[in-house]
Amino acid sequence: MPSLQHDLSVFFSDPELEKIRIDPISGDASSRKYYRLRSPEKSWVLCVDKEFTASPTENYPFLVVQHLFSDCSVPVPAIIGSDKHLGMILQEDCGDTLLQNALTKNGANTGALYRNAIDIMATIQSIKADTSEIPFNRCFDEEKLMFEFTFFLEHAKRHAPSQGFSGKISTMLHREFRSITQLLLRPEYFVLNHRDYHSRNILVSPAGSMVIDFQDARMGLPQYDAVSLLRDSYVTLEQHLVDDLQRYHYDRLREKNLTVMSYDEYLYLFDIMAFQRNIKALGTFFNQAYYLGKKEFEQYISPTLAYLPEYINRHTELATSGEIILNTLAKSTP
Repeated sequence: MPSLQHDLSVFFSDPELEKIRIDPISGDASSRKYYRLRSPEKSWVLCVDKEFTASPTENYPFLVVQHLFSDCSVPVPAIIGSDKHLGMILQEDCGDTLLQNALTKNGANTGALYRNAIDIMATIQSIKADTSEIPFNRCFDEEKLMFEFTFFLEHAKRHAPSQGFSGKISTMLHREFRSITQLLLRPEYFVLNHRDYHSRNILVSPAGSMVIDFQDARMGLPQYDAVSLLRDSYVTLEQHLVDDLQRYHYDRLREKNLTVMSYDEYLYLFDIMAFQRNIKALGTFFNQAYYLGKKEFEQYISPTLAYLPEYINRHTELATSGEIILNTLAKSTP
């Protein structure tokens, strides 16, 4: 990577560069590229993002949210340096053990790891500031929620059997999705959310957990991040643990005076939000696996679909769209 090695001169001297090895880090469903830089004494993580070059530095979401979270005691990697012209951000290296992988190493500590993750989530959700600034001026409004539903439909069509999502079925799904969206438009309950708070965006180390990939933070129901963590496409938790952690999250919200909803309402909105979030995730996996050719995402489709029957059985509001999706995709999903 001679070009990248040369660009790193904005952060390192020539003698330092001679000692640095560059290793690509396999990314998630993102256009950003990540690299681990290693010298004999130290290591760093480099992010290369073309969007950084086109964004005013003061409004580049990653840096704005990193500063906000750091100032509010949310554990995030420190920024060592950045160069807008090159679209490069040099960060503290906090290791490579994701929560997803830590569970296989520390199975007996699963509950403790998730309670800690929820404590961090509650800290994020308690942050308040000027609503005219990023990330507080972005939210899960009707446009955003419907965009995610429509994104799913667009990419599921590519993989569904012929006529599986025909014009008539597609119209019906759009109508059902809009009705579900209306149930989630409760701005009086909105708090700040990480927006992608799952087991692959939490690093675990002996020093504690660290949150990454936070640049899309926005306002929404507190259940959004809870759903991302507890109805995760990458890790399926035991139901008794999910039950315990839902209550744990709700209690943290009440302790911090972040909600006035009853626990029954919390659970109801959790399921509706989980349905929306899982459908959104399916759209991402179909796009990555079958449009962009990243077949490693195919393995997460079935576990995500497996969540839907539970929501459908509990809530008639989800039955029509959920059954159409399950019946159609069951014929085509490995």
